[in-house]
Amino acid sequence: MAIPTALAPADLATITAFQGLPDDTLAWLLTHGEPRAYAPNETINEPGSAAEFMMAVIHGGIQFYALQGSQRTPVFRVEAGQVSGVLPYSRLREVKGLGVATGDTLLYLLHRDHFPALEQASPELVQRLVGIMNDRSRDQVRVQERDDKLRALGKLSAGLAHELNNPAAAIARAAQALEARAATQPELLSKLLELSPDPAALCTFACLAAPMPAADPAAPKPSALEQSEREDELADWLADHGVPDGYRLAPGLLEMGLDETKLAAAAQVMPLAARPAAFAWLEGQQSTLQLIREVQEAGSRISKLVADVKTYSHMDRDGGFELLNVTEGLDSTLNMLKYQLRQKSVNLTRDYAPDLPQIRGQVSSLNQIWTNLLDNAIDALPDQGGEITLRTRLEGDFVRVFLIDNGSGIPANVLPHIFEPFYTTKQAGSGSGLGLDIAQRIIRQHDGRLEVSSQPGHTEFCAWLPVAVPRA
Repeated sequence: MAIPTALAPADLATITAFQGLPDDTLAWLLTHGEPRAYAPNETINEPGSAAEFMMAVIHGGIQFYALQGSQRTPVFRVEAGQVSGVLPYSRLREVKGLGVATGDTLLYLLHRDHFPALEQASPELVQRLVGIMNDRSRDQVRVQERDDKLRALGKLSAGLAHELNNPAAAIARAAQALEARAATQPELLSKLLELSPDPAALCTFACLAAPMPAADPAAPKPSALEQSEREDELADWLADHGVPDGYRLAPGLLEMGLDETKLAAAAQVMPLAARPAAFAWLEGQQSTLQLIREVQEAGSRISKLVADVKTYSHMDRDGGFELLNVTEGLDSTLNMLKYQLRQKSVNLTRDYAPDLPQIRGQVSSLNQIWTNLLDNAIDALPDQGGEITLRTRLEGDFVRVFLIDNGSGIPANVLPHIFEPFYTTKQAGSGSGLGLDIAQRIIRQHDGRLEVSSQPGHTEFCAWLPVAVPRA
């Protein structure tokens, strides 16, 4: 329960913003404001309550928290001598966080209804308070922008960890299998030399073990049933030629392009007793080559991811404006968000105009925009059947970048406000509301503009970026 406490002009003079004011201004403040006292840990502001008062801390303090479920996270603290709450010309209408008294706290409160009269009574004080509001807004923008970047980094890190884990695990599995293959090859070769000392027969098998030309990717591949039937046929053929475990060797031999016809000539010159070791050695050679190819492919995937991170993060360049290819930034951002896209089974369409001219901009800043817009679009999509289209077009002296999704859309009452600072419809902790404001500011820094239109099932953001003008 708040306990009223009388205030004197000397109490108000302890407030930094009030220092040096004329006595009549302090008297006006005492007449139109009110004191209010709070016990330690007593709630001063509830989230969602109306923002009605300017609050000056005479002594004690206010700790503000952001609430997320049952947890509360410290956001900022207002100490004795400082001003908080609603200030003149502020658009704040609703308290966002929880305010709690730190120790015995005494506040001076002035209702916002008195602000017009305050402007008449003391234009100097109003100017000071507006300066405080601007400083506070800039500080909040910096903090929230940092939090947005950290939140985006967390999502990207989780996705990258998943993407890197797959090829890394493939390399580990292939290396383990290669070790097992390498351990058996000397024994098989020793048996082969012991049971088939004929150089001509050994030469035949050595020729069969040579790497085969890469298969034509356009060539039709057999179905799973057809492949199984071919493996059964070759296993039966191997069994007929003295190889009892032909069912184990058949898949690898077929992978080499070795069927019954190609193996028949070698089987004729190879002694019956040597055939199990000979065909096992032959299959081992193919498996080794295949495992090496898997390691190479997985390594290439890791290298590609690292290259995408380098492009996305702008690691190898300074932060200035330079000539950029818009589609390269879009593609690197898509690769960073590949895990999130796959989680929702998003159907992605890239509709890029050919031969787009370059723009002049900052890679990291523009990639921040694409990340924010894509992240919002993914959040708006259903778990199944979601679609995102990235489209680029040249229109006059501008490159236009469209991001279109078939999500739930932006409500008509929300649409006019989405570029306002701190405006958000997300739950506490899931978004700051700064993303689109930052995106608009960055686009304007590039002499462009960001537009949006939305209805259920079709939301479209369009960024206009000027074509780079050649320097003389």
